[in-house]
Amino acid sequence: MKISTVKQMRELDRSAVERFGIAEEILMENAGEAAYFAILSHIGVNRKKFLVICGAGNNGGDGFVVARKLLSSGGVVHIVLLGDPGRYLGAARVNLDIALALGIDTGPFDDLETFRGQLADSDVVVDAIFGTGLARTVEGTYRDVIDTVNASDKKVVSLDIPSGVSGDTGHVMGTAIKADYTITFGLPKIGNLFYPGCRLCGELFVTHISFPPGLYRHLETEVNVPPPLPPRDPSGHKTSFGQALFIAGASSYYGAPSFAAMSFLKSGGGYARLACPRSIIPPIATAGKEIVFVPQEETSSGAISAANKNSLISLSETMDIVVIGPGLSLEPETSCLTRELTAELKTPLLIDGDGLTAVSSNTSCVINRNNATVLTPHPGEMAKLTGLPVSSVLENPISIVRDVSKKLRSTIVLKGARSIIGYPDGSVFMNLTGNSGMGTAGSGDVLTGTVAAMYCLGLPFKDAVRKAVFIHGVAGDIAAGLKGEDGITAGDILECLPAAVKLDRESKEGDIERRYLGPRVI
Repeated sequence: MKISTVKQMRELDRSAVERFGIAEEILMENAGEAAYFAILSHIGVNRKKFLVICGAGNNGGDGFVVARKLLSSGGVVHIVLLGDPGRYLGAARVNLDIALALGIDTGPFDDLETFRGQLADSDVVVDAIFGTGLARTVEGTYRDVIDTVNASDKKVVSLDIPSGVSGDTGHVMGTAIKADYTITFGLPKIGNLFYPGCRLCGELFVTHISFPPGLYRHLETEVNVPPPLPPRDPSGHKTSFGQALFIAGASSYYGAPSFAAMSFLKSGGGYARLACPRSIIPPIATAGKEIVFVPQEETSSGAISAANKNSLISLSETMDIVVIGPGLSLEPETSCLTRELTAELKTPLLIDGDGLTAVSSNTSCVINRNNATVLTPHPGEMAKLTGLPVSSVLENPISIVRDVSKKLRSTIVLKGARSIIGYPDGSVFMNLTGNSGMGTAGSGDVLTGTVAAMYCLGLPFKDAVRKAVFIHGVAGDIAAGLKGEDGITAGDILECLPAAVKLDRESKEGDIERRYLGPRVI
């Protein structure tokens, strides 16, 4: 499913009107009708009392259509105008006039005490105050109204997006409606799917309001619903399911290399080799008996020495994919080795953790690679890669991922509550699996091995990255279902990888993918 920005949605609306002759009144009617059907299906209408709160723009116009539909099905409707009636234009004006002609009880907001009485006398609130066009902090009467609605125990239905949520970021602009249901129009907006906005939407629906698919097919951002895994070869052996080399670990960094290599095996990969300092092999081997170790010469601080370069390059030539970085340390000699290996390795390469810090100082080693490369930064590491503050990365992650993917000619996975996957061709995917419990040390190392496994199981590199992020999140959701989000560890996620892959393989006709598609289409 495609995702739009607010600006893109305005352009889609304009194109629908100008290219296809779909009148604005038809688009508004379709939006209101879909919202009405959602209310009818999930709440009911007959004899229920509805308080429809309408702002001065087209979102208010959508509210007038909903009010009319509710009235026609036996609902008792009262409209509160938060906007100046003289400011309604176009289709919104048309639908206000229809509501008035029908005799729907309609009046301006008087005062907070009167509004509380109207709210107390209603069963359901329809939020048609701002929509997605909000560009300022909510203040004054608007803040009072929203906070009063939130303090009530009424069911709330928001049109397009809960009022007060930014359509482009999901941020709360001072205060915002907490809805039970949200019906978004045309396509889901970024703010419908990013936190905290997505949580305020409640159950989310989308209606395409007559947009032909060709109108939005060109949009480059969409929900991550990856293709299925190829069937496993029933006669396969360990090398049939891929060989991955992990260049990872340093003195006192035992967990990261272990999680990375073991997650490859737990996700279905065949043969994991871990090149790590020889001194840390015994403690890692205790937990990871299935890993094949490649002992490395060490620096004085216990990191991988540059003396290993030629042997690592030679070994990599027999591998399907190489992962470099988990727990590697920031030892200058090892960082220099990382940059040299990045530039010279001919296999597909995943760079994570300390490897990202190493290449951040000179990204030419990434840009000039001639084989597939994926970087898996968290926001802090993305800030190092871009030279931007972390706040800028968090404010506009989709655009930044798209730009950096193109610039570095690499696939980027920006890890977070909504992990963002970007490709050099400009396409971007938002992943909806996973939960807050995955914000724990080592979770990213588990992702690295999962990416390597999905590629070795036969998916094209681009699809393998998307699949891995999806499966990694499903494993986290399974772990959270067993133990709760509080306190799950990377080890818990690791142990749930086989169940996540099994669930994905056994789902009929993409059931598991549909579960994470985001809004339901009505």
